[in-house]
Amino acid sequence: MVDAYELPMFPLGSVLFTSMVLPLHLFEPRYLQLASDVLAGDREFGVVLIERGSEVGGGEVRCDVGTVAQVLEEHQFDDGRWALGSVGTRRIKVLEWLDDNPYPRALVVDLPEETDYEQPEVLRDTVANCESQLRRAIDKLVRLGEVPAGIELEISEDPALASHQISALGPFGPSDRQDLLTSDGASERLELLDGLLDDAHAMLDFRLAE
Repeated sequence: MVDAYELPMFPLGSVLFTSMVLPLHLFEPRYLQLASDVLAGDREFGVVLIERGSEVGGGEVRCDVGTVAQVLEEHQFDDGRWALGSVGTRRIKVLEWLDDNPYPRALVVDLPEETDYEQPEVLRDTVANCESQLRRAIDKLVRLGEVPAGIELEISEDPALASHQISALGPFGPSDRQDLLTSDGASERLELLDGLLDDAHAMLDFRLAE
């Protein structure tokens, strides 16, 4: 049985994936307290997507699958604000939301990643195809003036990590990113990515033709 544990939580309007960097600028009193407690402890907190509502003030509806962020860098300003640099490390599932006082907290369990692939060669081909689609999509976004030219992509050879990286870098909305995060392993995530990238190319081609 997987052990549950309590974790400080940071609901956001975006999805965090494993290996992706998350910069935060904290100024709300509850999150200033969260930062102090996290830095005094194991430097970890959970990030979940806000399904409905706002990042400010509380009362939002939160998704139940998220990612643990590990703080790598921190800076506190003279007025008490915090700037944190963190990175996603592993997926979690929220079993129960606890009292939001003094900040959001939840009882969570780690979600395992798929490591024993039934058809590893097929999966590697899917990774290569998704990476190629991603690079072509970014080229189209450059032509649309929505991303700067010269972006260098480094996609891992590990299917699980690659699936997270492509999910984070692709031109998807929050709902699609959450579906990708929730996917049960790299095989399912890459299959979903293949279809989402096809849809993204169709939309980008339409916009380029206008």
